[in-house]
Amino acid sequence: MSDDGPTGWLYDNPHIHSVRAAACDLNGQARGKRFPRRFAHKLETEGTRFPYSVMNLDIWGEDIEDSPLLFDTGDADGILKPTGRSFLPMPWLDTPTALLPLWMFHPDGRPFDGDPRHALARVLDGYAARGLTPVVATEMEFYLVDDSTRQLRVPASPRSGKRRPGAETLSMRALDAFDVFFTQLYDACEAMDIPANTAISEAGIGQFEIDLAHQTDALKAADDAWLFKLALRGLARRHGFAASFMAKPYPDYAGNGMHVHFSVLDKDGRNVFDDGTEAGSDTLRHAVAGLLAAAPASTLIFAPHLNSYDRLVPGAHAPTGLAWAYENRTSALRIPASPGPARRIEHRISGGDVNPYLLLAAILGAALAGIEDGAAPPDPITGNAYALKLPRIPGTWGGAINRFETDPWTARLFPQVLIENMIRTKRQEMRDIEELSEAERMDLYLDTV
Repeated sequence: MSDDGPTGWLYDNPHIHSVRAAACDLNGQARGKRFPRRFAHKLETEGTRFPYSVMNLDIWGEDIEDSPLLFDTGDADGILKPTGRSFLPMPWLDTPTALLPLWMFHPDGRPFDGDPRHALARVLDGYAARGLTPVVATEMEFYLVDDSTRQLRVPASPRSGKRRPGAETLSMRALDAFDVFFTQLYDACEAMDIPANTAISEAGIGQFEIDLAHQTDALKAADDAWLFKLALRGLARRHGFAASFMAKPYPDYAGNGMHVHFSVLDKDGRNVFDDGTEAGSDTLRHAVAGLLAAAPASTLIFAPHLNSYDRLVPGAHAPTGLAWAYENRTSALRIPASPGPARRIEHRISGGDVNPYLLLAAILGAALAGIEDGAAPPDPITGNAYALKLPRIPGTWGGAINRFETDPWTARLFPQVLIENMIRTKRQEMRDIEELSEAERMDLYLDTV
């Protein structure tokens, strides 16, 4: 059987023993099934079935009590179909296993609007209708954590057996201390076709960042970010520690962000943000205006969990006011210094605990809306954004939920089914998390988000 055959990858990888099929729910969690290898052909050609409600579970994996997807419809099934990515190895498991990514449809073939991947595809259809293509890259910040005791700490170096006493920004020593781990992570990314690029030691104790390279397929960029999270967490556990994208695991150190860089190409492959000047084009400024206007409505996407709001405090390497600037990392939107053809926007608000599909849908959707509206942004700022009086995003989880529910921008960016499901999910989580101690909340978020 050739690589073009329905199970060509499996044919070329006879050591694979079992298969997983999974989709991404609203919280970014992988929901799926395990199959024996012998049923892989049917899975790849026909897909499988989950209840629609599985795409709308809370962070614990519990049903949403008032969801219309549950008992009101008899907890009906949707159809899960392959995304086109084919099988991917899962090298963090002991058993040789392959993953088939899926997304959900109705039985009549319509996309299920409650699926986060379809939310992004919907936005990209809007770009395609205008002859535009976003070029997207993500920066994945995470902590390596020894959580074997109640006191979280950096894992001991496999090389020296010592623990780092503090942050070591851009430290080669910190990277070298976990060389075997990072080598295996890069090997896993290569095998999974995830374009993992530069790795650095970041500003927190045991904190690192790996950039995923720019690409013209924003759906694949979101896939890559989601799969990178799965691979990183799985490989870390194989090495005896945790890897966490939790927004703020340590109160005294910087939180984890997930910055997004993007530009937009026209049908001839030209960057529409580039006008040959350092300021960039009017189209760039229209996109900035849309991003700033939509940010309060989208805060629940950028900061989806209770812990997310511990990161969004002044002076902690996370933007708290809504402004844009050239080459300024204190602003929510940064225009990096770059050659004209690489002119781009860096969106710096979101934490590492986000759903990548919803994040890119919110960012790219708001930018496109600004372009369509021909909107004008305020003047760019200079200096320290934390010291300025600026419009702000909601500062609490409850405020973000309420804003997501009522702001007209939300309906412009997302389908109504997804909006309603997200609100119900987060209100249930907000109610139930009140019963947990601080230690129990840490246990919940550390491995999950």
